Amino acid sequence: MAAKPKRADDLDAIDRRILSALRADGRLTTQALAEKVGLSPSPCWTRVKRLEESGVIENYVAVLNHGALGLSNTVFVEVTLDKHDDKVLDLFGEALARTPEVVEAYLVTGDYDFLVKVMVSGTDHYERFLRETLYRLPGIRQTRTTFGLRALKRAISVDPLQMR
Repeated sequence: MAAKPKRADDLDAIDRRILSALRADGRLTTQALAEKVGLSPSPCWTRVKRLEESGVIENYVAVLNHGALGLSNTVFVEVTLDKHDDKVLDLFGEALARTPEVVEAYLVTGDYDFLVKVMVSGTDHYERFLRETLYRLPGIRQTRTTFGLRALKRAISVDPLQMR
């Protein structure tokens, strides 16, 4: 079982430098990371392992270029459900998690219940997604769609060196 995630207050300057460097390049070798943050490799490796075990570092991933995969349109869908009991919310959330075009989905407060980020190749693909996937999920009262024109900022996580 992983250790309890550290609190931000528990991270020292070296931990933050390690996290910032790995955020920019998760493929750094321990040697290269140690050089970047001013440590020798062994204590650097120990710190990285502690950050992983505590849950501060959740995972290492490859960030894919959606445009290169033919999915150049980012769509934000606001979804309002008919009911708001736990079972309906859970089932809808599970269905979104199984949908390949959905890259992010949030249960939110406000005028709608879910904010869903969808990647599609174009309007034809989006229409198919609506008709064949989203609108087949039970419990939807209404949706509202916004197409993103271009990303002004795209980050997987915050840079701990920039946080105060």
